[in-house]
Parts: sequence; C-alpha cells; structure tokens
Amino acid sequence: MAQPLFDPQQLPVDAIAGEPAVEPERLSAAWLRSRFAAPPAAWTPEERERVIPGRDDRPPTPASVLVPLVLRPAGLTVLLTQRNANLTDHAGQISFPGGRAEDYDADTTDTALRESEEEIGLARHHVEVLGALPNYLTGTGYCVTPVVGLVQPPFEVTADPSEVAAIFEVPLAFLMDGANHQRLSVDLPGGRRSFYAMPYEGYYIWGATAGMLRNLFHFLRAE
Repeated sequence: MAQPLFDPQQLPVDAIAGEPAVEPERLSAAWLRSRFAAPPAAWTPEERERVIPGRDDRPPTPASVLVPLVLRPAGLTVLLTQRNANLTDHAGQISFPGGRAEDYDADTTDTALRESEEEIGLARHHVEVLGALPNYLTGTGYCVTPVVGLVQPPFEVTADPSEVAAIFEVPLAFLMDGANHQRLSVDLPGGRRSFYAMPYEGYYIWGATAGMLRNLFHFLRAE
C-alpha cells in the first residue's frame, strides 16, 4: 500500500474561504434541474491540483465519479464514501463513488453509474442524471468527470468491502457554505500544495473531493 505523503488533519488551517452560503432556494431539485439545463455563461472552477512528483510524465487516467444528491425530507444530502485503507490511491479518504473509465463504458456518465453500482450497490435506475461539472485533475494523475445526479429514496446501498469502508450522507446546505470551507497547504518535494477541507462530524472531506464540491459551490452561486 502506498503511504500518504502527509496527514492533512495535522496541518494548521491557513484560512476559511468564507463566501456566503448558496441561497436555500437554489438547493432544491427543481432549481438544480434548471441550473444544469441552462448553465451560467461564465464562472471560474478551482485550479487543478499540483501533480505528485513522478506522476507528471504520463497522460492523466480518465475517471468519473457520481455526485449523488439524495432527496431527503429535511433537504438534499450528498452521499459520500470512505475509501478502504489498503487501496493504492487515496486510501482511507472521503470520496464520491466512482473510478477509472473502462473501454466498454459508453461515456463518462456510464462510468460513474457503473462504478457506483459496483462500489456501493446503487442501482442506476435510482439516479436522475442532471449533468456534469468540469473535469478535475488530481495530483495522483486522474482526470475526473464529476457527474451530478438526484437520487430518490427509497434505495439500498451495500459497500464493496474491498474498496469502501463506510457510506454516509452530509447535508448539501453544509457543504454549500463557504464558512465551512477550510484552506490548508503543505510543502512537498515537488513544491507547495494548497487544498480545501470540509470536516463534518468526524469525517474529514478534503483534497479532490473537496475541490469538486467547491466547483459545485461556484456553479450554483454563479449568476
């Protein structure tokens, strides 16, 4: 198993992003459908992650994740997973269900839905795909397409124990509030790396997952 280069939870917080929260009316299924159907003309995604030394000499590996927004009575939640601690990349980290593309996948959406079925048993007929956010380049050499979808309960999920240690949900309103977005940085052999973290009730959401959530945040706030 590849050892992590650092423990993000031991780093000091440089700053809180602090932008105002996304307006509550924008966190509804109807508003999200309209936003993805007619995206804003201009908005600025987060910068790509600094590539880890030794991984910048090959093209990025195509991958997709599903950003599952669950329609709960108290409001939308985001379904997330904690990766198994013995995986090669992003071991133990919080992530969206997903993974690398295969030749037999029809497109990026098919990759996200297939991987979600394999990792957490979420049947694709429960997912109403809204659209995709910009590709996100990770420091570990993946080009990830985040596919956003609404998930209507009731549905069942079962973790694949070889990949997923836990499945949980976080209120979308918490994640779409800049007051909950921490900015941290660390010095690595290839240079200084900065990233976001969004700790929630014992779960430490950071890195690529937090970066993609920041892109969803920017996308929903844009006028």
